Amino acid sequence: MGKFRLLTLIIGGISFILVGCQQATSSEDSTSINILDIPKETPNEEEIVTFDIIAQTTVWEIKNKRFEAWTYNNEIPGEEIRVTEGDFVRVNLKNNLDEPVTIHWHGMVLPNMMDGVAGVTQNAVQPGEEYTYEFEAIEAGTYWYHSHQDSGNQVDRGLYGALIVEPMEKSYDQDFVLMLDEWSIGESGGMMGHMSGGTPGEMDSQMTYGTFTVNGKSAPNIDPVVANFGERVRLRLVNAGYQKHYLYLQGNSYNLVANDGKEVIGAPLIPDVIEIAPGERLDIEFIANQSNNWYISSVNNVEGANDIRIPIIVNHVEKQVEDIDPVVEGKKELSLIDFTNIGEMESIISTEAEPDLIYEMDLNVGMGMMAGGMTYKINGKTFPNTDPIKVQKGDVVKVTITNNSMLDHPMHLHGHYFQVITRNGERLKNPLVKDLINVKPHEQYEILFTADNPGEWVFHCHDLVHAGNGMVTVVKYNGYYSPFELEGEYFNKPE
Repeated sequence: MGKFRLLTLIIGGISFILVGCQQATSSEDSTSINILDIPKETPNEEEIVTFDIIAQTTVWEIKNKRFEAWTYNNEIPGEEIRVTEGDFVRVNLKNNLDEPVTIHWHGMVLPNMMDGVAGVTQNAVQPGEEYTYEFEAIEAGTYWYHSHQDSGNQVDRGLYGALIVEPMEKSYDQDFVLMLDEWSIGESGGMMGHMSGGTPGEMDSQMTYGTFTVNGKSAPNIDPVVANFGERVRLRLVNAGYQKHYLYLQGNSYNLVANDGKEVIGAPLIPDVIEIAPGERLDIEFIANQSNNWYISSVNNVEGANDIRIPIIVNHVEKQVEDIDPVVEGKKELSLIDFTNIGEMESIISTEAEPDLIYEMDLNVGMGMMAGGMTYKINGKTFPNTDPIKVQKGDVVKVTITNNSMLDHPMHLHGHYFQVITRNGERLKNPLVKDLINVKPHEQYEILFTADNPGEWVFHCHDLVHAGNGMVTVVKYNGYYSPFELEGEYFNKPE
């Protein structure tokens, strides 16, 4: 075990983001390894699964309103990338937009240089230029991809899609991807007529977005989930937006089978409401043995909830979809899923492991010169001035995340999975392994991860407005450096 290191961080007053360049660190230590020189697998050409992705403008329509969206391959979500575990994936990105873009592979553990974060792991792909990503799909699961250049703006405009890595052996007959999002398409905000309602911790985003979508469409235009009677159906839920979503299966039971791409074993059948945070992925499975067709609906206490009614069509059933009012259903006393205490996950690190490094992460909000007059801080600072988490390869790292604000902060770590060990001071009974944890107002989580993937990796809030206004830090491996800089001639803006 390495020498124990404790980072003492001073939580200061109000701070502001400085616009300018962050210089590369190559000159500081001539023995350091450039992240571009980290060894990576080079398979034979016949072993590669190739996709061509074009970033472009597209006229999109939601609720009879047409607008110019930014898309990957002319679709929202972008073209689904579906491979099998063990495949080597090559994605050729061409940028036909007037702004620089990237692709980040959310949840994937891959070489640092393929992470797709502008100014950290690559330069943003300029208008008219191309870039190729290559990585092995090591582990089956539900992932997604999105731009990590000015991402609070670009993901909001539609630059995202699903990345599915199928297992060699399936537990299901059919699977469907349901990507959730929110839009502002001319409304006065998502809280119209609901100023006393809404969801605690999300008042900022609820005032902005008034329309919800599933796979780029609102009810009644959402494509149905269609299955044969008796089939096991997997639903891959991905939250590509900036608000929590609450989904109700009208009392039908399901199993939670995966959390952030990691398998959940032995979770019981439950009818509970599903809560899915921004950036999070949850996989559920159910048997299509209902005597009638039905809906999955939103029970968010905002107007946009009416936009989510996902028809579940069971072939060989004579009855039509029941006309269920999700607002009425939402007024019942419904139980909410608690994934900190459901099923088993394979542990990735001993919860008794003695950490080599401890990092205290205080999340807070202040006033500043950012959009909307708000800054979102880690330990009193905004990116790029936040204190990095400096690790040695092989370190066991403990991060205590404390939310001292009134807003939710779904914190996402790139390039690693972590294991949650406590919530609000109470040790979890079962292993919980994730790459994103939604920290609600005044909550605290302790997490552990092993520094086993060298490079520079961002750790940020996945409400991308919060990230863009400061709530980002970087896990930096000692002995490695990034040759890229923020802003500069490539206009690199990772958040």
